[in-house]
Amino acid sequence: AKDYLVFPLLTGPSFVTTLTANIAANVMRNVWTNAIIFCGHFPDGAEKFTKADIENETKGEWYLRQMLGSANISGGPLLHFMSGNLSHQIEHHLFPDLPSNRYAAIAVRVRELAEKYDLPYTTGSLPVQYFKSWRTILKLSLPNKYLRHTTDDAPETKSERLFAGNTTPSIDPVTGRRQGLRTALSAGRKLARRTMA
Repeated sequence: AKDYLVFPLLTGPSFVTTLTANIAANVMRNVWTNAIIFCGHFPDGAEKFTKADIENETKGEWYLRQMLGSANISGGPLLHFMSGNLSHQIEHHLFPDLPSNRYAAIAVRVRELAEKYDLPYTTGSLPVQYFKSWRTILKLSLPNKYLRHTTDDAPETKSERLFAGNTTPSIDPVTGRRQGLRTALSAGRKLARRTMA
């Protein structure tokens, strides 16, 4: 009522112009918001969880789920400003009460932790993340008989299978580096490519 009736009426003879401008502004805002939200939650690499996955989770598991279930959009200061800093969706999920202008600074520390514990840190450009988001949504909306992957090997759900509840990290004997979920996902992708070849 406010955007489409009250404000246009207040402009008197410019009613139609104001109404048209309000409709255009709302459409652009909704498309932009859709893109930012989808890119932060649905591209490849952003895990999907069920209610059963979160039953009896510990605080540590909650933080891990926040990190695995979201993705960032890489870009410059203008993109971050235009998205309200929600281009740092991982940090937003981990620290929802933190002022959004602090996400970029926190992202450096979160990436360091992801690297240290060999955890995925999903990020990509806006066009790439948006394409992957819609591809994921379209795949998940298909009946199972049309899907090439099962829940055991689909990119959207396979980390829980690869992790299999084993939270004890292994150490690479050659490099001495910790091997975690990111290594398991990478090995799974390589195995899938070899199997398909």
